[in-house]
Amino acid sequence: MQPGGWAGQGGSPHRVPGSSCPPHQGVCVAGYGQCDGNEILQLIPPPTLLTKETQGLCPERDFKVECGGFSERPVYSLKYVPDTSLLVTSGPPDSSLQVWQVSAEDSDVIKSVSTIATENGTGQSWAKIATISARAPWVLHGSRLDRVQITEVESRKNVYTAGIQASQGSEELSSLAFLDCNLLLLCCATGRLCLADTRQPQGLVEAVPAPSAPCSEHWCMGTRHAAQGSEPSSQPVARLSSRGLLALTDLRKTSEFLAVAKARVPSPGSGAEFLCVSWAPALEGYLAISGFDGTVHVYDTQSWDSSGREAEPIFIHKGHVFGGAGGSRDPPLVTVHTWHLQKPRTLLSAASDGSLHVWDWVQPCGKCG
Repeated sequence: MQPGGWAGQGGSPHRVPGSSCPPHQGVCVAGYGQCDGNEILQLIPPPTLLTKETQGLCPERDFKVECGGFSERPVYSLKYVPDTSLLVTSGPPDSSLQVWQVSAEDSDVIKSVSTIATENGTGQSWAKIATISARAPWVLHGSRLDRVQITEVESRKNVYTAGIQASQGSEELSSLAFLDCNLLLLCCATGRLCLADTRQPQGLVEAVPAPSAPCSEHWCMGTRHAAQGSEPSSQPVARLSSRGLLALTDLRKTSEFLAVAKARVPSPGSGAEFLCVSWAPALEGYLAISGFDGTVHVYDTQSWDSSGREAEPIFIHKGHVFGGAGGSRDPPLVTVHTWHLQKPRTLLSAASDGSLHVWDWVQPCGKCG
């Protein structure tokens, strides 16, 4: 495993595993060390993770490497392109994207196939990315609010550029998401949310101002996939700050918060870049957060209100703290986590020591049912 941790996606996470499964239900991970040989691997999960039903004891509990490759630059974000065998990555020293082909059956190599250059990309911070294949394989990418665009992955053709008004500024972006094939949601590092519609190229529309908080706070967001038949904007958006403040918002009613709570986390110091908040895809009202230390916290938001009081996690995964992977003297930092798409209480998480964990959490007694 690469020193410095992992980044990724697949059925996995960012800066470590990924999010949304590549072919054959694999998990893709990548390194982000400052060297020329950062690994990109597709791992085959143990059999118990490939079935929807909960199984008993399974003799095979380890991931196996199916194929892999090397990136000349650090991989800070990795996304699988749905319905293809392609991966898109980004990382320093600029905002360009790298496109990778996951190996065919007769090869065990993940190979670089193209680079998506961005206008004025030199000197810009690495690009945040999101992918979709509703019309064609698209990647949404940008490092700042005034440099957001959608590119068709295979042809590298620009299909959309978000307009920007002078009053909207040029803030650093922390997160991007497709709400559907037309609606885009952008989260600035300041916590401000902006909506964009690919059918209306006249500009961005500010959806929600930043929560009231010190200017030094860094924010990220997590969106939940809309249930079949529902409007994408009906799903709540969670924002997480570097001090552990959580704000839940309904994009249909942006004048007030659905709920505000304070997570019980330490100060992240310089680790704000690893902040991660995600909604459980198969459990109503549950989310997980990480990026503050070597733990992942799971919360039930259904009883939250707008008071901003401290919230009690219903489960804390501490496996990375005690795992000791890589032999590093520094305490590991969880760099990304993601939820299993079919197993409601199963998550994947990765840390700066190169460890990758798959784990379940148990509903506390008294809250079952």
